[in-house]
Amino acid sequence: MEKDIIILGIESSCDETAAGVVKNGKEVLSNVIYSQIEIHKKYGGVVPEIASRKHIEVISFVVAEALEKAQLRLDEVDVIAATYGPGLVGALLVGLSYGKALAYAKNKPFVGVNHIEAHIAANYLGGDFAPPFICLVASGGHSHIVFVKNYGEYEVMGQTMDDAAGEAFDKVARALGLGYPGGPAIEKAAKLGNMEAIEFPKSFMEEGNFDFSFSGLKTAVLNYLNRQKQKGEEVNIYDVAASFQRNVVEVLVKKLIDAANIKNIDKISIAGGVASNSFLREKLEEAKKVGIRVHYPDKIYCTDNGAMIAAAAYYDFIKGKTSGLDLNAIPYLKIGEKL
Repeated sequence: MEKDIIILGIESSCDETAAGVVKNGKEVLSNVIYSQIEIHKKYGGVVPEIASRKHIEVISFVVAEALEKAQLRLDEVDVIAATYGPGLVGALLVGLSYGKALAYAKNKPFVGVNHIEAHIAANYLGGDFAPPFICLVASGGHSHIVFVKNYGEYEVMGQTMDDAAGEAFDKVARALGLGYPGGPAIEKAAKLGNMEAIEFPKSFMEEGNFDFSFSGLKTAVLNYLNRQKQKGEEVNIYDVAASFQRNVVEVLVKKLIDAANIKNIDKISIAGGVASNSFLREKLEEAKKVGIRVHYPDKIYCTDNGAMIAAAAYYDFIKGKTSGLDLNAIPYLKIGEKL
């Protein structure tokens, strides 16, 4: 019988300080997240310097709580993992440095984890979902269509050319006065609006193109708001939110299903913060009608968390891949890029 492998995963790439303990890449023993949303709300977005300082303040407490909830001592952990990119460089350095220091102090193997790949690995937590599948990774900074050939083996089929989906949600929410973070705010407002009220343009919709462009849509929304203001006409923010959300979701869903069809893969999944959007999940149910299996991670694993870092690290570790303690943070790290 093979020995269980227990991994402590640390995440600090943006505005969540998180740590999770995972057994054998699937069984979550603990998952602790400290969110900075309330701190950054008044600025309308994440302030990198503030985020970094807050990570420093709370990281030791978050890691200690993750170990306590897992009912483990650090000595009982087999591997320590931390995000090294992509993300905000100052924020990344906090979790990465802390993870490397723990690994050095306890003489444990260390695995640096790609944040985007960790979002994909969130699909493995608590279930039996496994490659091959097509995954949509949609978050504040990333929009990718990825063919997951095997654990840790990826082919990027498409990605954002400008604003990622989550970024567009944040910017449109700000323009509508809905606050930050934009994703949940738009989703809530959209439930009160008519999604057919306004027809905004869609980009890159030609067959076989899996790239995304949401900058034009964002501009179209801003132009619409300005025109209504100039004409002295009242804006129904709920209709704008609903029409905008429908546009983004329809593009994401179409490209995800088309990618599955072109690769002849009957399994698709979603990952990242936007993956917790209820309307996106509802629209993806339509894929089941054409015989495609759809998988959603639990919503808590869609936002940034430590459990997904530990899961991603497990599949690298069992292949013999570890990182040196000289590993640096790489803010623009690409999916599939290994150092």
